[in-house]
Amino acid sequence: MSRSRTERLVNLVICLLSTRRFLTAAQIAATVPGYEHDPDDAREHEAFQRKFERDKAELRELGVPLETGTASVFDAEPGYRIAHREYALPDIPLEPDEAAAVGIAARLWQHAGLAAAASSGLAKLRAAGVDVDPQATLGLEPMVTVDPAFAPLTAAARDRREVTFDYRVPDRDAPTRRRLQPWGVVCWRGRWYVVGHDRDRAATRCFRLSRVTGAVRVTGAPGGYEPPAGVDLISHVATWSGPVERTGRATVLATPGRVAGLRRWAVQSVPGPDGDRLVLPYADPESLAGQLVGYGPDVRVLEPPEVRDAVIQRLKEIAARHDELAVAGGAR
Repeated sequence: MSRSRTERLVNLVICLLSTRRFLTAAQIAATVPGYEHDPDDAREHEAFQRKFERDKAELRELGVPLETGTASVFDAEPGYRIAHREYALPDIPLEPDEAAAVGIAARLWQHAGLAAAASSGLAKLRAAGVDVDPQATLGLEPMVTVDPAFAPLTAAARDRREVTFDYRVPDRDAPTRRRLQPWGVVCWRGRWYVVGHDRDRAATRCFRLSRVTGAVRVTGAPGGYEPPAGVDLISHVATWSGPVERTGRATVLATPGRVAGLRRWAVQSVPGPDGDRLVLPYADPESLAGQLVGYGPDVRVLEPPEVRDAVIQRLKEIAARHDELAVAGGAR
């Protein structure tokens, strides 16, 4: 399935989950990205109908309970919605590493632009006078950011283009410039890494994306190299990173009823008048900070100071990144 169709299907599901009324095909076409067309143009409208029929069939094959009906006896055109009770999953107990994997998938979904398109679609529904249920998609917890290097490095690996970037390690004050032919980006123990051929060291290297500073610059032409056949990227990262020992303990204040991922990971949870105090095991403050900031105002670090400082630093980097994007957008 192509990425554009996957995005369209995801946004269609979110759209139909976010309202309890039946939406007509015309309302869906005006709301869901990917269905845009001129309804007065017979050829475009026919193409939309074919696309929509294929997507409905695909959702039903995937087990999505798509219903057809009308909001009232006066509606001449049938509409569509997703049955909430049939679509909802029961509580699923997850181990900490499984919960981390789900959280990573949510971050990737957010970063891929799907959430932005979905938000736009829901705004269109509200503008059209359709009641939107704000609780319908609470299972997708908001994520503030992912590593900015993710998109350019995955694109460079896909197009086989050499890149340069500045990289910092904990025992050095200043970052160093690296030249890399990226083979791929993978996740290992809750962190993202890029693996490839380091031009300056003439050897295979992997780099944690959270330690890439500044912009990733593409310097090579498309198809400029070929990764080794059958290369196992995860094995490279596992060998390089070694085992993770979570000997540290951090105490955070969490909003009641929120941050389900952190609650599954916590070794202790104590409710209180100002929120729930969660005790989280961690290996290094930088990695923990990267996860905590994703929960926005629903989490506040109480101790230790090294984790609190790491969170503050990460938030400053996010703010600076947003300012850069705003300036770049205003210059267009």
